[in-house]
Amino acid sequence: MKRLPLRHVSIHGHDVRYRRLGPAAQGTSSAQPIETVLLIHGLAGSSKTWDAVMPLLAERYDVIAPDLLGHGESAKPSGDYSLGAFASGLRDFLAVLDVPRVTIVGHSFGGGVAMQLAYQHPELLDRLVLVGSGGLGREVSWLLRLLTLPGFEYVMPLGFPRPAVEVGTNVGRVLGRRGIRSERLGEMWRAYASLAGAPNRTAFVRTMRGVIEPGGQTVNASDRLYLAARVPTMLVWGDHDAIIPVSHAHAAHDAIEGSRLEIMEGMGHFPHVEDPERFTRVLADFLDTTTAGPIGPEPLRDVILGNVD
Repeated sequence: MKRLPLRHVSIHGHDVRYRRLGPAAQGTSSAQPIETVLLIHGLAGSSKTWDAVMPLLAERYDVIAPDLLGHGESAKPSGDYSLGAFASGLRDFLAVLDVPRVTIVGHSFGGGVAMQLAYQHPELLDRLVLVGSGGLGREVSWLLRLLTLPGFEYVMPLGFPRPAVEVGTNVGRVLGRRGIRSERLGEMWRAYASLAGAPNRTAFVRTMRGVIEPGGQTVNASDRLYLAARVPTMLVWGDHDAIIPVSHAHAAHDAIEGSRLEIMEGMGHFPHVEDPERFTRVLADFLDTTTAGPIGPEPLRDVILGNVD
């Protein structure tokens, strides 16, 4: 699969890298308005996770996938890596690109960022799509909880040695050329390999500790999910997700009136990587069969008070 080229913009003095495909990326105009789809990756991930999905969506949509600060090829400043900071950063990123509204698709940690953006800046949102999303319950894999233990960042260099990562990556390439591959394991390896660099590890630890502790996830949007009913919302989950249980998808679906639930059989935590064609069909159908934008004009105050028993 051909790797999509990276672009970059400077925001508040920090370099932000991103990939973009579709008519807007090519500078072509259209008689009809073209909707924008914003794809947000997960912890230790990057925009590369959407490489197989973007060309399929770009036939009809403006598709943008940034590397969040501290991830991928974007800058890794010593600063705020909270969900609120990431949401504000995306607001500024869209402003710089002159994109007024988006359908936001967030995977795993990116789902938490997507919900935070929807909560802080609802005026930017056309639709919300959560893929194996964090922030919907306490449960999360034991490995991520282990990485949040106090002092673990000091032993991480022993678990992520660059020479071993390079050897593993080369072995993976050889196996791939021979047709031996697992997209799920490949995506997990890319996340692991990204932590071989010290700046990446520091940003990863700061980001993760903002949402996870040894006992599980610390951020839970369940009490505010009713706000998502103001825009078309879809949850996509692999039924074999070993990172975040599929029960979170069912609970969120019940809490968001009018939401759509798509359980992808045989898929794990990365359905967009494991079967990009199938994932894109699900997403495209959602885009085609829903109307972008808020369902009603009611002020936020009325929505919040209307949820009080």
